[in-house]
Amino acid sequence: NLPLTEDEVPRVTVEEAKAALESGAAVIVDVRDPAQYEKSHVAGATSIWLDEIEANPTGLNLHKDRWIITYCT
Repeated sequence: NLPLTEDEVPRVTVEEAKAALESGAAVIVDVRDPAQYEKSHVAGATSIWLDEIEANPTGLNLHKDRWIITYCT
């Protein structure tokens, strides 16, 4: 049930993402390249490069029972 297009990807506000992370309902994934992640990232975010996600979206080592929120900026 993965989105097929960018338009199908649900969007959340920063406040919704923060609340979900703090409650343990979500994991935050930074999809930028590792160098960008090292420069700065959301506290508590996991780094998984977008290329990895695109290559094997169902094989990622993530808590699949939690909401997975990605960001790239």
